[in-house]
Formats: sequence, C-alpha cells, structure tokens
Amino acid sequence: MTGLLQALLFLSTLGVARNAESQRAPAPPAVPVEPIGAIVEAFRSHAIVALGEGVHGNEQSHAFRLALIRDPRFAAVVNDIVVECGNAKYQEIMDRFVRGDDVPYETLRQVWQNTTQISGVWDYPIYEEFFRAVRNVNASLPRERQLRVLLGDPPVDWDRVLQGKDDVGKWTPERDHHAVGVIRGEVISKGRRALVIYGGGHLFRAGQSLVSQPERDAGIKVFTIATAMSTMFEDLIALQPDATSWPIPSLATVRGTSLDAKQLTYRDAVLYLGPPSAMTFSRLPPSLCSDARYLEMRLERVRLTGAVDEESRMREQLKRECASHAPK
Repeated sequence: MTGLLQALLFLSTLGVARNAESQRAPAPPAVPVEPIGAIVEAFRSHAIVALGEGVHGNEQSHAFRLALIRDPRFAAVVNDIVVECGNAKYQEIMDRFVRGDDVPYETLRQVWQNTTQISGVWDYPIYEEFFRAVRNVNASLPRERQLRVLLGDPPVDWDRVLQGKDDVGKWTPERDHHAVGVIRGEVISKGRRALVIYGGGHLFRAGQSLVSQPERDAGIKVFTIATAMSTMFEDLIALQPDATSWPIPSLATVRGTSLDAKQLTYRDAVLYLGPPSAMTFSRLPPSLCSDARYLEMRLERVRLTGAVDEESRMREQLKRECASHAPK
C-alpha cells in the first residue's frame, strides 16, 4: 500500500470515529432524590458510606446530619459513626456517653478539645450537639441496635506534649492512616456498617486517603458523598446549571450522568444543601470566649508548634470569633 493510500485510509477511519463521537448521546443529567432514603439504600450494598462535611462548622450540613441519624431507617441499617472531631484516646468515654451513662462535662469535652487540631475547630457547639443527638437516639433503641461513635483522630496525649515527652507534629501525618485502622478494626473486621463523617479533602480516591486505603487494601467499596459548597458548588453548577432548582436538601448520584466529569469523579454522589450565599456557620460560644483558661490553652498549643505567625493568626481568630459576645 502506497503512502498516499495509507494516509487516505487513516483520514477515512478518523472521520468515521469523529462522526460516531458526534452522534453519541450526551450523558443524562443527574437526578436529585430524597437524600436520607438514598443514603440508607446505599448501605444495603456498601459497608462504608463516607459523607463529606463540606466546610467545617457549617450549620446546614450539621442540620442534615442530625436529620439523618434521627431517622428510624438509619439505625435500622447502620452500626457505627466514624467522626473526625474526636480524639481516639477517649473512645471509652465516648462509648459510655452515647449509651447513656453519666459522664462529667469536664471529662467529656476532652473528646473534641484535645484532638490534633490546634485551631479549636471542633469547639463549635454543633460538634458537641451531634454527640448528644446520638445519645438521645440511642435512648430509644435496644442496646444491641444502639449507634456507636468511633473517634477517628489519633490518640495524642496533650499532657505528655506539654511535658515535652511527645510531639504533636508526629500525629498529623497519621490522621487518615489512624482512621482507616479504626474502620478496619472496629467496623470491617466485625461485619458492621459505618457512616464516616470527615472533611471532603480526606475522601479523595487517591493516595492514602480514608477512601483509597480500604478500597485498595481490603477490597471494601466505599460509597462517597460530597457536600456541594464553595468550589464544589461551582463545579456542580458548571456541569449541571439546573442544580440550582433542586430541592433542599437533595442527593444525586454522579456516575454516568452529566456530573461524571474530572471534578467529581472521585465521588459517587453529591449532597445539595443550597447555594453558598445561604450557608451559615457555628462559632465559639460565650462560655469559651469568657474562659481565660480555655483561650490560653489554645494559644499555648499553637506555641508548641513553634510557629510564631500561627500564634498571631490564632489570636486574631479568637478575637473575631468572640467579638460579637463582647459587651456593647
């Protein structure tokens, strides 16, 4: 075959391929559905469902999580809730609390105040409220069906850090690895089902994330849900503009739809809670803003990292957080 004939044959084949591509039907749009029922249904085929929190402190995502765990369908299929906002060192305390035992508040608050996160993000009231909501749900359930809250953050001991016997910095790279160990040991190995609530950055299907590790190493398929906020909201609307008319809240599966693009491929579904302009955020309560010991504790932990700029940033953050509580 001459070079000219080969070229003509290639161009002909290319034209057929392009014609077939142009005639291929576009992906159908994603269809929003009632989200709680959809999540419950996902548990029938997945032992692990990972729900991205969206922006930490967001009150709309918190309200949805409360509605989810309070729905009777949830406790009928789920055993455990794995959370980012609690130090695993205090797992026994959390176990006692959610099953209804008396736990002094000074003891309980160590769960969220003593994590690896020196910013104090978990001190927003919505996180304590979530733990109390699980406790209240459990009060209406038989012991064998009660929900267990598993604390996913590594067991840093701040007393040892303050004494110079430990370094909090060593725990930061271990955050996802430790949580995966909790999921393997307390959920997968026991044949249980768990809702995992973490920031969306921990739920990528890449590297050593909370999703990629169990899927790769244990063969456990995770159903992953992104909460559409900020840049994720922009991706959602760019791919499907009519999403702004979806019911609030609603959930839509991604695979095989117009949302199945690069920005969303690591998720199985997206949770829509409204536009960013409608989002509101929890903030530190007056009781902490007026607690000198608490404020100094937060600053001291920042100083232990050795980052002078971070201490200044933390002071400004606390000032902004507490400004609305100041006497007029």
